[in-house]
Amino acid sequence: MSDLVSSKYTFVCDPDECDTMIVLTTSDGFGFPSGVVKLTCPCGRDMLHISSESATIAPSSLQTESNKMDNQATTPMVPETYDSNLLVTYKSIKNGEATYPTLKVNELEWAMEEKQRYLDKLNTLQSNVNKIIDNLNADGWFNPNYDKSEVLNDLCEILDHEPKQTVRITATLNVEIDYEIPLEEVEDFDARYFLDDNLSIDSWHGDVSVESWNVEHTDVDWSS
Repeated sequence: MSDLVSSKYTFVCDPDECDTMIVLTTSDGFGFPSGVVKLTCPCGRDMLHISSESATIAPSSLQTESNKMDNQATTPMVPETYDSNLLVTYKSIKNGEATYPTLKVNELEWAMEEKQRYLDKLNTLQSNVNKIIDNLNADGWFNPNYDKSEVLNDLCEILDHEPKQTVRITATLNVEIDYEIPLEEVEDFDARYFLDDNLSIDSWHGDVSVESWNVEHTDVDWSS
């Protein structure tokens, strides 16, 4: 099989903001270069086409690259060596100003994970806002047949929110405690002070907060 004649297009993004370059090689049989070639950068900007040139690609090379891409899609690429403490320098752009900080690999991974979690939260927030906006019309929440409780229930469902009301509970508890008092402390032993110093009241429920407690009455059975 003869070599394929194709065209290679080079695209770049804003060098002051993103500085990404992508090279696209495509067969002229698909309508290029007479067709319109456009690429969108991962950052969301339309990329700038800066050059075009002919490229000859052997079929064996195409098959090899295709096999590599198939393998990469099904098999995770695991490096032979991995050092999480390796120092790396990367380009960071904030407010249009580029800096080149140096971090350990594990620190950079953690920062990227934090950023991804932040982006996921933003995407969820935007999705919720869109759902709310979709209901703000005459067929939705502005419909006179829509009850207030239905609107509130819809909002809670969209925002994944469970409405709650805080109440204050006052209760009397009976506690029985066995304590071996040293004989030298028996004469001055005060059960109330002892419980104040050693008794603790807490809750295993995540929505319960024990604000205060106090010992009001004690009774000691000295015959036990």
